[in-house]
Amino acid sequence: MSQTTSPPTTRLTVGQAVIKFLQAQYVERDGVTEKFFGGGFGIFGHGNVAGIGQAMLQYENEFPYYQGRNEQGMVHIGIGYAKMRNRLGALVVSTSIGPGATNMVTGAATATVNHLPVLLLPADVFATRATGAVLQQQEMPYSMDITANDSFRAVSRYFDRVNRPEQLASALLEGMRVLTSPADTGAVTIALPQDVQAEAFDFPEALFADRVWHIARNRADRAAIARAAAIIKAAKNPVIIAGGGVIYSEATEQLVAFAEETGIGVGVTQAGKASFPHQHDLALGALGASGSKYANEIAGEADVVIGIGTRYTDFTTASNTLFGNPDVKFVNINVAEIDALKESATPLVGDARETLTDLLEALAGWSVSDEIRQAAVSNASAWRAEIDRIVELDDGATLSQAQMLGILNAAAGERDVVVNAAGSMPGDLHRLWRPGSTKGYDIEYGNSCMGYEIPGAIGNGLADRTRHVFGLIGDGTYLMLSQEILTAVQEHLKITFVIVDNYGYGSIAALSETRGSQAFGTRFNERGDGSMHDGARLEVDFAANAASYGAKVWTADNATDFTRALEEAKAYEGTSVVYVQVDAQGRFGGSGAWWDVPVPEVSTLESTQQARVEYDQNRAKQHLYL
Repeated sequence: MSQTTSPPTTRLTVGQAVIKFLQAQYVERDGVTEKFFGGGFGIFGHGNVAGIGQAMLQYENEFPYYQGRNEQGMVHIGIGYAKMRNRLGALVVSTSIGPGATNMVTGAATATVNHLPVLLLPADVFATRATGAVLQQQEMPYSMDITANDSFRAVSRYFDRVNRPEQLASALLEGMRVLTSPADTGAVTIALPQDVQAEAFDFPEALFADRVWHIARNRADRAAIARAAAIIKAAKNPVIIAGGGVIYSEATEQLVAFAEETGIGVGVTQAGKASFPHQHDLALGALGASGSKYANEIAGEADVVIGIGTRYTDFTTASNTLFGNPDVKFVNINVAEIDALKESATPLVGDARETLTDLLEALAGWSVSDEIRQAAVSNASAWRAEIDRIVELDDGATLSQAQMLGILNAAAGERDVVVNAAGSMPGDLHRLWRPGSTKGYDIEYGNSCMGYEIPGAIGNGLADRTRHVFGLIGDGTYLMLSQEILTAVQEHLKITFVIVDNYGYGSIAALSETRGSQAFGTRFNERGDGSMHDGARLEVDFAANAASYGAKVWTADNATDFTRALEEAKAYEGTSVVYVQVDAQGRFGGSGAWWDVPVPEVSTLESTQQARVEYDQNRAKQHLYL
């Protein structure tokens, strides 16, 4: 009678098993294999200090530990890291229970909206419940199995809670399935009760063997390719919208070849900004509500829109008013079925690089007419000339924001990276910035999350230390999440943070004015004699604050000083900060596109009444594309 031999096991705590598993995970695409996790961040409290925290200490030589200052900031660092790694790498973030965990929720939402992998390990309440209610526990009178961590369910691509060591293996493997999925990736949250983290178990050694996750380049259905090719061949005025999926698929060369062969002009979304060379004859530039009138003019007349790796957010579609041709059709290339089917499109569900190659083959030498090609070339050329005009210096006492960006763009090298998020700068960057490489532009606009700028720049810097990173941040956002500058200093990162002071929440001030709300609540003033904040301007010494974190700081108030400061900051081997004031009103003409921000239907304010008239006129132009 034969005997069954039990597989070899290793006795570890759950926390130790998690870290040991993570350090053995690899990804492979196109024959290149690399480690998936670049290490982990953690702020330790009673929920994780002796669990995941002890495990990170035990394995620190094999699994780098990084110290953060704010839990949301740590997740944003992970997002910037994943972006620079083209989603082929991720960071881990561990927190204690209660506020440490819930601070991560905004970061989780930002990761999931942008389809970027980050692994979150919040501690949870005791699985045994032996202690009764614990410090920082949210008690629910209708259920004992719900904790504050359940708030992650709404903002995570995958959520699990490990109440027994036996559950860990399946939770980790399912989490890796999602983290490495081109279509379904986002925040993965595995909640770990604090007692379970410290509990020992005989785990099978096979769980900790090196494991390679192969990233497939799925191809679109052949019949769908044929249908899409027939639609494009019948087009008279097509346009291409290039989104972030082009970059993550590394499909820039294929997109250039597709545009050149077909003669179709290429407009770019925020995420796809660096997916098509700025100087290319067919580069229409930024498209949508934050785009240029030159790209939007072509898009407005298009009878076929070819969306590649885009989610068709309201900024891209100008709240469904941009594509004005009554007979417009859509062909969408996307790894995610939900995005491929948007705008009632003919969907090509597959990898952008492979699908573009197959679609171009199906088009078999077809191209637009010489007249249509020349129209795209003409508009692209006109926009490049307009950029030069907008950023040109004048004799103004204060730099406009556009001029500031022009100077910074000129100082940035081919491989340098610009990082920004919410506010007025993303729109200006979308229109004006000329990226030197496909990884040279990281604007978080999927969640438009204030506070991403500084940690996002750190994530980019950790992922590729050979690049100089410029983190652009407005004064309003700086006051929300500046403390991660200390993390950059601690890690000796070569990052230049540019603090752009336009006196308050400049972007919302402009939006408020156009919507009849008179920039209410957007400027930083003391409360006056009455009930309004109409007193003296609040002065903040941003330069001194940044210097207190240990960064080298320059202050500039004109073009000459700003240029010199950037030159010296780039030469500095460490974390630097340049503070510059810009004209809060220094904006330039619109995109010719609209963004739907509702205006009150009734009001006693004349400014609001007038704004409502304009709102109703624009809303009448919205389409439901069927």
